[in-house]
Amino acid sequence: MAASGTAMAGLAAFGLFCVSCSASGTGTRDEGPAGTKPVAQASPTLATPSTTALPARRVDAVTLLKRDSEVSPRIRTDLRPCSGDEYPIDTSYGSLTDGPAADVVVNVLTCGDSVGIGTYVYRPRDDGSYENVFAAEMPAVYGTIDRGDLVVTTQVYESKDSVAYPSGEEVITYRWADNRFSEHDRVHNDFNRAVGSGEGELPVPVDPTRN
Repeated sequence: MAASGTAMAGLAAFGLFCVSCSASGTGTRDEGPAGTKPVAQASPTLATPSTTALPARRVDAVTLLKRDSEVSPRIRTDLRPCSGDEYPIDTSYGSLTDGPAADVVVNVLTCGDSVGIGTYVYRPRDDGSYENVFAAEMPAVYGTIDRGDLVVTTQVYESKDSVAYPSGEEVITYRWADNRFSEHDRVHNDFNRAVGSGEGELPVPVDPTRN
């Protein structure tokens, strides 16, 4: 578990927190656009559109992140291939902001444990460029598209937790309205601490036909 302990220490040291917000004196956060200037010019090939889905322009997610001033300098600097030319990035395409094409959700992970450290949403413009409209930078964060909503899950760790077994999670659902993402729903899940320890033996299976 040394590697997991090192990873958790790194996550704690990382300590970044931003949800496309401007800080206020009350400690609350106001979700909204993270930036309005074009991030990168895309020249991808349009995927074959269906009758119900927006055309998904495949983007160079690494270039988007590297050129985006809304992404923290640390993430941009540390973003390197894990092996060969494979970057620790997951990319999803879908309809979130009613734009002219599919929006892009980019998750940045760690190489060793595949733990999320940043989630970003890029909205397409008519000229092919993208703008960053959402950013969440914190340990163990991951964003997905669920039926038109942005769902951001953050694993919650206590001091003795390993990377594989968090104590719980926060699941926040955001919806796009008035040119910004706003929190729509929040769920907190506490995980059972009795499982995952690797102790004990599995029960011997019983043939039901013998009863």
